[in-house]
Amino acid sequence: MPEYLKVDGHDLYCYEWENDGEAVVLLHGGMSQTAHWASNIVPALEDYHVFAYDRSSHGFTAYREESINFKFQLREAIAYLENVVKEPAHIVGWSDGGIIGLMIAIERPELVKSLVLIGANFHYNGTLGDFEIGEISDEDRAEYAIYSPDPAETQDVIYQRFMKMWPSEPEIPMEEIKKIQCPVLVMAGDDDVISHAHTVELYEALPLGQLAIVPGTSHILPKEKPGLVNLIITEFLEDLSYPITRMPMRRTNPVSNQPE
Repeated sequence: MPEYLKVDGHDLYCYEWENDGEAVVLLHGGMSQTAHWASNIVPALEDYHVFAYDRSSHGFTAYREESINFKFQLREAIAYLENVVKEPAHIVGWSDGGIIGLMIAIERPELVKSLVLIGANFHYNGTLGDFEIGEISDEDRAEYAIYSPDPAETQDVIYQRFMKMWPSEPEIPMEEIKKIQCPVLVMAGDDDVISHAHTVELYEALPLGQLAIVPGTSHILPKEKPGLVNLIITEFLEDLSYPITRMPMRRTNPVSNQPE
């Protein structure tokens, strides 16, 4: 059952599905929440102990003025892993959640067994130039009024802060990405808001990277083709060994690149 837990000095709305198996942590996207995603992916992770939480200023977790930046969200995520999960985990992050997962793997690699990055960018210039976030819809406003612990007008404050954050964050140095030593699955839709060139650049920088461009999907690929997306994720998690392909081009020396 979801519950509020004290993490990093404030209340986070936390979820846990207590299956047997290794820990998997789900990190939702920006201006989203766990409930928007959990029903699509949790059933596919029945062999894992699944954790998730609504970040500050998201979902059922209250707004915090200082929270809408990746530095804060990274600190909050690390505190969650240390105090709630309490063991190294496989991290599955969508959009902003993927960015946070990437940052955790750089800052605290001992907390991360593997990464799945869905529609994630390592630099703010990775989104397509003509991409624009629409205004808050009536449906979103009605939903916010039901679940948020904050007054309705807070949604506009959060929206404006995100509109300032996304054109300037993240800025993750490529040399830091190249140091990540856990297996990483990079996923995107073939009609994603993240440019394909940016996605491929991320994949090729990762020593243990794998790439999946999901056909017929956009940035919302976990909802558009959940069966295919979940299959790719679970097959990745089931076999984290270094891929041995029959006609290698990028993985030409697998023995030297495999983790010890």
